[in-house]
Order: sequence, then structure tokens, then C-alpha cells
Amino acid sequence: MREWCRLVIFEADTPAGKAFDVSLIVCILLSVCAVMLASVDPVMERHGSLLTFLEWSFTLLFTLEYLLRLWSVKQPLYYMRSFYGLVDLAAILPTYLSLMLVNAEYLIVVRLLRVMRVFRILKLIQYLESSRTIMKALRASRPKITVFMFAVVVLVVIIGSLMYIIEGQENGFTSIPASMYWAVVTLTTVGYGDIAPHTSLGKSLAAVVMIIGYAIIAVPTGIVTAELTRGDRSTTTLSCRNCSAESHPDGARHCYHCGHELGTSSDQHADQT
Repeated sequence: MREWCRLVIFEADTPAGKAFDVSLIVCILLSVCAVMLASVDPVMERHGSLLTFLEWSFTLLFTLEYLLRLWSVKQPLYYMRSFYGLVDLAAILPTYLSLMLVNAEYLIVVRLLRVMRVFRILKLIQYLESSRTIMKALRASRPKITVFMFAVVVLVVIIGSLMYIIEGQENGFTSIPASMYWAVVTLTTVGYGDIAPHTSLGKSLAAVVMIIGYAIIAVPTGIVTAELTRGDRSTTTLSCRNCSAESHPDGARHCYHCGHELGTSSDQHADQT
């Protein structure tokens, strides 16, 4: 029974597994819609009891799903500490926490917990194969992007300092931090316009910063795209029966996370029967 639950919940290459995934996706979308409708006062006044009933129904359903996931894997702590395990836990905790925060001074916190239920939509990530490829590319790009962001910070400090010297406090650049704020807004091509240069030299520097901003936007995109191209490889739908890790390369025999033997789909179905 435990192995059958694991195959249904974690595997996607069986009819039961596909039906489970589709049903869970529908429940996630409906629960998020219910949370958003609950934030509309007229709707809450007319259908508050129905929305409350739906919220608790979804919470109990996701709680049962979370407990079954913990029960079906051999090493539940691996799953609890994983990204998807934390997301699953975050999807059910706010509703239970709202029961303990009933005093008037905590009403704002309860409202925040209600809004946090929207993060249930993060549970959809584990059912989108392409999202795993993107997450791998982002992790592989992290060192390069970190260096790039450090260079941008240095550039912002230099530009902000120069603009503070050029424009001065009389033109709205009251301090170096305020000038750095202007540099960030201009470099990212947002352009709020609350602070703007008035001198010819300041406008010339602003034009240069705008041009640099367009070039900077393309850098992280190129880094991530290169990693996506380099890391484009097919993966198996098998999940580790020991720690529930997924996205193993085709032909992998052991889990990349815990080293447990994966086997094949036929092996797992044979074990099930």
C-alpha cells in the first residue's frame, strides 16, 4: 500500500499518477481563486460561509496529501527539507495558524496569513517539467549572476556619487544614497521621474546611464540562456522511492541526492504487483 501511494503521488507515467496530478492542479487553482475572492469585501459579505468552507476543505485535502507524501517515502526528512516539501507545508500552515490568532490586535496578521495561501500556486511548479529545467539553469548561473550583480552595485555607487557631485542638493540629489536610488531607477530603465538632473553635464551622464541600462538587461538573460542550452537534456519521470527526488537524467540508476537505487518504471510496477 505504501509503495502504491508513492507511485500514484510521485510518479507521472501511470494513469493513476496522471489523474492524481491533474486533480491536484485543479484543487490548487480553485483554492487560489477562493483566496482571491475572499479579499473582495462584497463577495465575502455575501458568500463568506461558502468561501470559509472551501478554504477548510482544501486545507484538509492538502494536509492529507502532505501526510501521504511523508508516509510513502522511506526518508520523509529528505522530503520535508526539500523545496517542494516546504511549499506543501506552507500551503496548509496559514489556515491552522489563523485559529490561534483570534484576538483583535492580531487581525492584521490573520489577514496576512490568508493572503499567504496564494503561495499554494507554487505547488504547480513540481508538475511543470519545463520549470525544472529553468531551476537548474538558474542554479548553474548563480555564480556568474552574483559577480554580475556585484559589478552593478559598484557601478551604481560610482554613478550615484558622480551625480551627487554634479547636481548637488539644490537639484534634488540631497545625498549619495538618494543619488544611488536615482542611478538604480535610471539604470533599470524604470524612470520614475521623482528625481531628475537639471544641468547639461548631469543630463549627459543620465543619457549614458540609460544606454548602459539597456546593455545590462541583456547580460543576465544571456547567462541564463547559455545555461539552458548547455543543460538541455532529457530526464526520466522516475522519483527516488527513498527521498522523493525527481528530474534524474535518462538512464540514471541511482538517485543524485541520496544515492538510492532508482530501478526502472517496469521494476517499480513489478514491485507494486
